[in-house]
Amino acid sequence: MSNNSQGLVTGEVAVGTLPQPVPTSSQGPPLSPSSTSKPPELPDELVQAGWAKCWSRRENRPYYFNRFTNQSLWEVPVLGQHDVISDPLGLNAAPAEGGDSNLGNGQRKRRISEEQGPGPNSMKRVKVEPTTPISPSTPGAKPWNSAPEDKPAQPATPTTPSAAPAVYRPAFIYWDLELQTNAVIREHPPDVNLLPPHPEIELQRAQLITKLRQHYHELCHQREGIDPPRESFNRWLLERKVIDKGHDPLLPSDCEPVVSPSMFREIMNDIPIRLARIKYKEEARKLLFKYAEAAKKMIDSRNASPDRRKVVKWNAEDTMNWLRRDHSASKEDYMDRLEHLRQQCGPHLTAVAKDSVEGICSKIYQLSADYSRRLRQTHLTLLQDSATEASASPQQSRLVYCYPVRLALPSPPLPRVELHFENDMACLRFKGEMVKVNRGHFSKLELLYRYSCIDDTRFEKFLSRVWCLLKRYQAMFGSGANEGTGLQGALPVAVFEALIRQFGVTFECFASPLNCYFKQFGSAFPDIDGFFGSRGPFLSFSPVSGSFEANPPFCEELMDSMVAHFEALLNKSSEPLSFIVFVPEWRNPVTPALTRMEASPFLRQQLNIPAFEHEYRSGSQHICKRDEMYYRAVHGTAVLFLQNDAGFAKWGPTPERVAELMAAYRPSQPASLSSAGPAPITPGEKDSTPKPAERTQSGGMSPVTHDDNNNTNRNTTPPTNTNTNTNTNTNNSCSSSSSSTTSPQEKMAAV
Repeated sequence: MSNNSQGLVTGEVAVGTLPQPVPTSSQGPPLSPSSTSKPPELPDELVQAGWAKCWSRRENRPYYFNRFTNQSLWEVPVLGQHDVISDPLGLNAAPAEGGDSNLGNGQRKRRISEEQGPGPNSMKRVKVEPTTPISPSTPGAKPWNSAPEDKPAQPATPTTPSAAPAVYRPAFIYWDLELQTNAVIREHPPDVNLLPPHPEIELQRAQLITKLRQHYHELCHQREGIDPPRESFNRWLLERKVIDKGHDPLLPSDCEPVVSPSMFREIMNDIPIRLARIKYKEEARKLLFKYAEAAKKMIDSRNASPDRRKVVKWNAEDTMNWLRRDHSASKEDYMDRLEHLRQQCGPHLTAVAKDSVEGICSKIYQLSADYSRRLRQTHLTLLQDSATEASASPQQSRLVYCYPVRLALPSPPLPRVELHFENDMACLRFKGEMVKVNRGHFSKLELLYRYSCIDDTRFEKFLSRVWCLLKRYQAMFGSGANEGTGLQGALPVAVFEALIRQFGVTFECFASPLNCYFKQFGSAFPDIDGFFGSRGPFLSFSPVSGSFEANPPFCEELMDSMVAHFEALLNKSSEPLSFIVFVPEWRNPVTPALTRMEASPFLRQQLNIPAFEHEYRSGSQHICKRDEMYYRAVHGTAVLFLQNDAGFAKWGPTPERVAELMAAYRPSQPASLSSAGPAPITPGEKDSTPKPAERTQSGGMSPVTHDDNNNTNRNTTPPTNTNTNTNTNTNNSCSSSSSSTTSPQEKMAAV
């Protein structure tokens, strides 16, 4: 729990201390093995760490076995003893007595001045100090049962646990949780609509999301005979939540319009077949034949007017006859012919498929709304059974430094979640459902929880809430390979360091506990992320002053709403307020958000970073390998500075500041060694090297390469003029209707 997350601001600059509510816990001490009249053979701390007393038949004497590490000892294990198997040199052992006791938990406070100079996207290397990992796999380690701060620590004995062990410190870190915020807001009461998370409810939500994905897959197959566009369901969730007024954190339930423009566009893009990026002449010939054949088959099987049927069948048969006659055509000839065929047949195919596709969108939304209502009723019933009462909090309008989201309803007792470690991964299991996170990010979550959580000082609910957090993001991402990882792409560490030094940035507008750099950030799920430092969704966050970084998921509806929110805040506040926005530089066509920012009266500076000349951190950084942490952006990035007059005077983009920011963006490794995104480009694509101004191929979520069809926007009525070049510019799948007029040749970039 952090005591500096809130502060009273009097006038403009004076900051006082905001009293925090007294932390209360509705749950008793940690569960221990059932006791009988016979005293326990091992302390509870050793049992929680995996130790058990066994009997050796060969030696006819007792010994002690750790089920987490497979370690066997003849003597009683000592609390704080290091694991000789995983740590033979004792580098992570508990610090010796007499050390510096002022740095509690073995933590050394880090400052930017103490770190290395800003190398090109370098990772901050920290000194590995003698600490004890926070996992129960190390004997004696039990951070979620720490002694209260107001009581003196007792010496460790076989029956008395030692004080909370030091936090595990990874060799490489990608965050700075020591930096305090400069974001000021008006104090507000806890949200009464947010229900405290519970593993039972989170498990049901994940199962319903999986079921909804399956329904979407079946509807696409049954009604249109196609596979659902890759990651279109993830983008549907994101696009719906921008306008959703329902109470479920993930399932849309109150949206207008019911038919999602994003999902409708993406399904239409794959009708009658999914188009692929073409590289060779033979592939272009096959694709043209398949399109003509599928168009003819589709118009015959639908209830179309005679005129529509005649136009489509005549053009399809004419194309087939041309393919039989001409065997010497070039790749460009085939692509021109395909473009002409789509111009002639596209409007008619769209007209006959419109009702069916709208039915798919409506059905998925109705199922989601029904699931949301049922899940909320189950959640409320569970809270009623736990007899929880809402905490009363007087509503005030003081200016305070931003603080994590608080819930009005207290959390009920949470069930037990098992934890074990497999190599460098922390595995949490609840009712057979296991989620994973690497040990570095697990220790990060522990620190965020210490700073932000005020109702669980003994860490009794820590593992249950970590499980809920990981399960929530896992359900949002999907289960496919690299699916959804673009939702959490982040800026490199060196860029954040430059933003801190030069522009006073202390807040991320779009992040999560897994990929955040600061301990204060905006995120999608305030009900669970709030325990780990989230200030809630930024579109609902109204700061009065501060310096912010915004790297939103690349969905055009979300980016457009973001710009409108920024301009409203800048227009309203006279205090220093600054937003540094990172968005893809999509120019063909240009996105409404980028157009609006470039014409904004608050725009102070705009930078353009070419494609493949900068990097992003992977959205799966909490589970990926270290050598997969960074990947090259396959599109250009536009950096825009939106500031009011006071913000420009304080954090204005001077040439010196801009030069350091651009230097920090230099890739950390050669292009030949850096990945172009989580998903490689397939051999069947039309062009192997996208142009700098091309749209992302990540499905509209992040600067990564995924399935091009998912972010290719297509107008239901093809344009009249014909473009004969083979430019592969693609559009984002979540783009608004005003930016959906691409030429048919540009729409070939779908996979």
